[in-house]
Amino acid sequence: MIAFHTRSYARLGEAVRRAGGLDRGEVEVSAFPDGELYQRVLSRVAGEDAALVGGTPTDADTLELYDLACGLVEAGARSLQLVIPFFGYATMERASAPGEVVTAKTRARLFSSIPVPGSGSRALLVDLHTEGIPYYFEGGIRPVHVYAKPVILDIVRALAGGDLVLACTDAGRAKWVESLANDLGVTASFVFKRRIEGRTEVAAVSAQVEGRHVVIYDDMIRTGGSLVAAARAYQKAGARRISAVATHGVLPGDALARLRASGLFDRVVVTDSHPRALELQDDFLGVQTIAGLLADALRGKP
Repeated sequence: MIAFHTRSYARLGEAVRRAGGLDRGEVEVSAFPDGELYQRVLSRVAGEDAALVGGTPTDADTLELYDLACGLVEAGARSLQLVIPFFGYATMERASAPGEVVTAKTRARLFSSIPVPGSGSRALLVDLHTEGIPYYFEGGIRPVHVYAKPVILDIVRALAGGDLVLACTDAGRAKWVESLANDLGVTASFVFKRRIEGRTEVAAVSAQVEGRHVVIYDDMIRTGGSLVAAARAYQKAGARRISAVATHGVLPGDALARLRASGLFDRVVVTDSHPRALELQDDFLGVQTIAGLLADALRGKP
């Protein structure tokens, strides 16, 4: 198998290639003065199995990934495995108001239009915000939801061993947190929210956390607003120490600085599914790679 990657996923793509013992694919990339992107596949892929690592954190990244995937198939790749560590617009998975564009569906349709090579194609998607997104893919491409649970469990164990309460920011992550807590053999805790005069407030915490180390898990951290609100509730309930873990560290703008400034967290740890996390990694923000997980998924291991 020959492994390629988009520019923003160079570090993770190379790590996946090494973890899987795959051949390195070469692509020439340059930009024209008007911003249009030129790509040329330099490696011989005719009759070969190809893997392409690239997420969709921006629209430009999305189109670079799409164009290169099409180019690999047109160059004669026998099969294509599209590795999408972060699927952008995952929270726009349904319309909540008339006329809203369900962008998760339109993005899935875009990737579904990639020509299907003779031996088929797969899209590997990591810890999606909702289980329904794979059903938006159409045609010959086969979506596969890759769960980062093994990596998340390792992160939590490294942070707190077995003496912790595993928590979530809201009811939407309750099933995930309960599953993780069961595997760890620890107590799970949830926050309950209520709407008061147009704003959301935490009404209660479900488990005894006084004097305990609380590790809050969420699938992604964006601005960190929900994470901070939940952490304040656990602190008020008596938590001795609070850490945060997420699969996708999106962290736009000054989101990480605000998490740090809140004084609520001793550490935040995410995976390298989003390139922003690697840019911001420091003594406060830890980053754990999912390269081995993705290499196993490429080989069809569960």
